[in-house]
Amino acid sequence: MITIIIYGLDQFVTGRLSREMTPRLASLYEMSSDEILFIAPENMIFHQGVEQTSWNTIIHVHAPTKYSVLQDQIAKFILASIGEVAINKILEFYYYSQENRYVKFNDSYPRFVSEDNLVDLECEDYNDKEEGEGDDEIYTGDIFKSLND
Repeated sequence: MITIIIYGLDQFVTGRLSREMTPRLASLYEMSSDEILFIAPENMIFHQGVEQTSWNTIIHVHAPTKYSVLQDQIAKFILASIGEVAINKILEFYYYSQENRYVKFNDSYPRFVSEDNLVDLECEDYNDKEEGEGDDEIYTGDIFKSLND
């Protein structure tokens, strides 16, 4: 499993980067694209009290130790792929032993949500209700009455 955490970029930009970069990363790492995840924490970067988001971006790559031999190649690809969405980029690699990783997937569900397995829930249209139906009436009573007794 390769986890790429991008600090200081908009979450939707990170989502787009994930879609664009995952196939090539899977090829470089010689693994299934199912083994690559991007994380976009909701955050901001500061330096001396001044917000630096998108001006300075920090990328952390967590990967099994065996992939450290690919680090230079992966770094060049990631830094080039992020391109101009960030002005300054800091890329750090963190390696872990496979013995320190545990996984439990629920076999009752697909591994990932995708466009193919999204559930489309129909929302009830409240405009079609008969007058007097529903609970959209304004309560004008004393909601604190029981506390005052």
